[in-house]
Amino acid sequence: MAAALGAGSGSAGPPGLPNSVPGHTALPAVAVWEWQDEFGRWRPYRGSVCSFIEQALQAPAQKGRRSGAGLASSSIPLGQADATLAPYVIDIPSLMQFRQDTGTMRSVRRHLFAQDSAAGQGIVWEWQNDEGGWSPYEMKVCVFLEQAFTHGLQHVDLSSLGYSYDIDFLSLVQTNKTSRFRRGIQRRVDTPYPVTTATGPLHMAVACSCQQCLLNSGTGPITTRYRHSMINLPSSSAVTQVSSRTAALSSSGLGFVPYNKPTLSGARSAPRLNTQSAWALPQPGGAGGPSPGLSASNGVSVPNLPVEMPKPSKVNQALAVSPSEHEQVVRKYLEELRGAPADEDCIICMEKLASPSGYSDACECKTIKPEAVGQLTKCQHAFHLLCVLAMYTNGNKDGSLQCPSCKTIYGEKTGTQPKGKMEVSTFPQSLPGHQDCGTIQIVYSISRGIQGPEHPNPGMPYTARGFPRYCYLPDNEKGRKVLDLLRVAWKRRLIFTVGTSSTTGESNTVVWNEIHHKTEMDTNLSGHGYPDPNYLDNVLAELAAQGVTEACLRQ
Repeated sequence: MAAALGAGSGSAGPPGLPNSVPGHTALPAVAVWEWQDEFGRWRPYRGSVCSFIEQALQAPAQKGRRSGAGLASSSIPLGQADATLAPYVIDIPSLMQFRQDTGTMRSVRRHLFAQDSAAGQGIVWEWQNDEGGWSPYEMKVCVFLEQAFTHGLQHVDLSSLGYSYDIDFLSLVQTNKTSRFRRGIQRRVDTPYPVTTATGPLHMAVACSCQQCLLNSGTGPITTRYRHSMINLPSSSAVTQVSSRTAALSSSGLGFVPYNKPTLSGARSAPRLNTQSAWALPQPGGAGGPSPGLSASNGVSVPNLPVEMPKPSKVNQALAVSPSEHEQVVRKYLEELRGAPADEDCIICMEKLASPSGYSDACECKTIKPEAVGQLTKCQHAFHLLCVLAMYTNGNKDGSLQCPSCKTIYGEKTGTQPKGKMEVSTFPQSLPGHQDCGTIQIVYSISRGIQGPEHPNPGMPYTARGFPRYCYLPDNEKGRKVLDLLRVAWKRRLIFTVGTSSTTGESNTVVWNEIHHKTEMDTNLSGHGYPDPNYLDNVLAELAAQGVTEACLRQ
């Protein structure tokens, strides 16, 4: 139910700008602007902010038509719409959100949804984040959930939208289908999104084929949330050389890598070109030439941004250090196949395994041929060897691999947690639900510092809010086992990482890293306290997903 900013008849420009397409009838719709967080999820701006963006785009265009010149605003300060967004500016030609105090850049997009959809009514569905606040689902998920809710369904599965979650409308709970971890959800009514017109097909919530979704998701819906990870391609010149199925990914500057390594967050937040900008805003009067400040090359317009763009890709930088060691890791865990399965895809590059790797231009290697295919030794999943090498060199390069399909870990996985201290003590007071034992208290202390090469923005400062952090476990057999595994996870730098707070939106700060902790003793109103009969089992599953199991205690 949304049309996107993309090429072809499905494109739609902001209100007031000429966007008519011959043979199409203008339809009423609402415009939703979203920004992409460090996990690759799209987060909608509030309706009032979207209205401001649309008005800012419309006013200069109307003025330009009256005077015979002019183009829509190229830079929109969001603080004028919402004081909490004061540091943020949207650069329209590149479709990037720029944070002025840190320099962090994130992709933004504009989708059009039907006027009678959740967006048109101002209905937003949200999930409870780790800090106890509420974060909105991307708007296509909100539309899907509202449709199911109004039709009286009790349960829905979000797999078709690329999320491995089940939703229970009766208990208002989201359940991770892999770890079984549960979160609260809520339905909130806010300001409706601004009305505009659409001349192409509206965006569909499930298995959408509108132009922007095709550009941003390759061959279809993403099967797990880990596949929202992104890497930078080396240069615009390489983009034009990749094969057809990968070209859809490359042309938008996005490559989906289903590998949950924190280092990939750096690529998400690093400044990068969005080559969709050629179609982002239709030019006044339908002029075919590029807009001021844009240069055309191979049919793709690239904005002139006042920032220094990354030069070589992280893949080639990593390969330049010690390619033989990286290749040894790949060959250690994969067996090369003589014949590639004819009908199977490599889910890293989305090419057929029988075709060359989609990363043959981004990742050069003298000893691994682009058509080489390997099979992981334990889970037997197959990928292009060059794709696995590219995936590895974009991670921590710690000697471990994680299967993009089933998440099986090969070797010892490590994270990007900054230096700090973990202290443990016990006291006799019981936790609610565990009256038969005392309490274990864990105190984590991390100070602010400078980001290293494994972090999103190397060389930039990071903050450490809310430390020391106090966490609690029951002092019984299972609680002590969790404690021992948390000690292993701490040593492997897996408890925290540097990223963006889902509560405050602050970038370059220390955040939890998908291993949940209980930070309250006497109440569970926020979801971060006791009683919680499933917590110990949930956290054991989350630790296992990071490769931290009882087997680690026996080593």
